[in-house]
Amino acid sequence: MITIHTIAELRAALSKERFKGKRIGFVPTMGNLHEGHLQLIDQAKSCSDIVVSSIFVNPLQFGAGEDLDNYPRTLLADQEKLASRGCNFLFAPTDAEVYPHGREAQTQVEVPVISDMYCGESRPGHFRGVSTVVCKLFGMVQPDVAIFGEKDFQQLMVIRRMTEDLSLPVEIQGAPIARNEHGLALSSRNGYLSPEELKTATVLNQTLRTTRDALLSGSKAFAELEEQAQNTLETAGFKRDYYKICRRSDLQAASEDDNAIVIVAAAYLGPARLIDNIQIDL
Repeated sequence: MITIHTIAELRAALSKERFKGKRIGFVPTMGNLHEGHLQLIDQAKSCSDIVVSSIFVNPLQFGAGEDLDNYPRTLLADQEKLASRGCNFLFAPTDAEVYPHGREAQTQVEVPVISDMYCGESRPGHFRGVSTVVCKLFGMVQPDVAIFGEKDFQQLMVIRRMTEDLSLPVEIQGAPIARNEHGLALSSRNGYLSPEELKTATVLNQTLRTTRDALLSGSKAFAELEEQAQNTLETAGFKRDYYKICRRSDLQAASEDDNAIVIVAAAYLGPARLIDNIQIDL
């Protein structure tokens, strides 16, 4: 695997691969990689000839008081993990390389409506930062296909909408949520949890599955199911953020006529904000 730090070097390397007719797959990350990230690399390998991953802790998607300064930077370990899974190129730019005119002067990319709900409401400006950096990375890498995990379902929807609206020639693929043996969605922020909190964290997915089962049994009492779930999480020790039964196509609140459903949830546990979701076809 070759590690590259500048846009010029990246473009020079990838242009040689495109000249050979190679299909470029791309997996953007913020590093501190776990098995979930590596499964994205596996999926990229299955649908492309050359796999590029990026590691960049994007300051634009962190709000005031969030964990930008403390976000784990583990480049050497990440390089070893990516190489072991057959990643061809790692792009690890500096902040100045990505935002050469400074963050305040950076052109912003925003996906309205869908960015403003749920995580967007809890973290104002977050998805604007995500859309901006992903759009820039697409311009730098110019991939044929990009892989994003379905754990952050709203982020995946935002990126799909941005790519479609801006007519970007990139195929967006979602990848199934990677979980540990207890059902907890893998996340870099799980590292903030104590051993006892890690046990408690599994309640989030258990609660999602309970709601799913109720829906599959025919319940249409969406608001009641959402409140029951919030109470379950609070009893277990979580602090509530949101828990919503949504229409999968646009993340609006589900109605009784909707069949393609996603339940999206976020909750605070100790120092971490955890997210998860579950998709259902009724």
